[in-house]
Amino acid sequence: MEETISLKEIFEVLKKRILMILGIAVGAAIISGLITFFVLTPTYQSSTQFIVNQSPEQQQTAAYDINDIRTNVELINTYNVIIKSPAILDRVTEELSLEKSAGSLASQIQVSNANQSQVVDVTVTDPDPALAVEIANTTVETFQEEIPTLMNVDNVNILSPAVATADPSPVSPKPMLNIAIAIVVGLMAGVGLAFLLEYLDNSIKSEQDIEQVLGMPVMGVVSTISQEEVDKALMNAKKPRPVEVRRESIGS
Repeated sequence: MEETISLKEIFEVLKKRILMILGIAVGAAIISGLITFFVLTPTYQSSTQFIVNQSPEQQQTAAYDINDIRTNVELINTYNVIIKSPAILDRVTEELSLEKSAGSLASQIQVSNANQSQVVDVTVTDPDPALAVEIANTTVETFQEEIPTLMNVDNVNILSPAVATADPSPVSPKPMLNIAIAIVVGLMAGVGLAFLLEYLDNSIKSEQDIEQVLGMPVMGVVSTISQEEVDKALMNAKKPRPVEVRRESIGS
């Protein structure tokens, strides 16, 4: 026989364990805040853009052709791979004297472009905001210098170099987001633990529990009477009862 649980029973369980649920949520928020502010290292981003178009010689001798633009857009997918390859990043690490491999540096670089766009965004993430700017600019400059040799084309121009700001804001971690996620996870964990404790609780709470455990019907229930109810009953017993006088009429 399958056991079912009513909505009322669910609310009773939550009401019974509400302090535990809220305590777990608050504890998770505090732990998340401590880790966010005192353990995690802030990281910063810096972006630069380059455009894939005709070479200066082609611009002077011919007008734009839709086929050339389509070819440039298709080349961007190849450029996105090349710009993160050791052929480019090994030179970047050497020029900036970085103590990291090309693979480690590639994990800090994101290359993207909008759909059917000739503009490519290169975004670098690093704990040092100034170093993020240097890596972004050096990577694009190196790519621009090497691409004529690697692919025998000269159609890359820097559109917008990365610039260091006076007071950069970290992109990670995000304290409010982390704390909000911790609260939600804490509430879910608290609710789950509340139902788990209720499921593991084998104590007898009602007449139905007795019938299920013993397999016998309940013949009677001894109610619990508070001291206040006892005192009230004694006071009512000591009060004098009114005497009822019944008059009978005598017929003539």
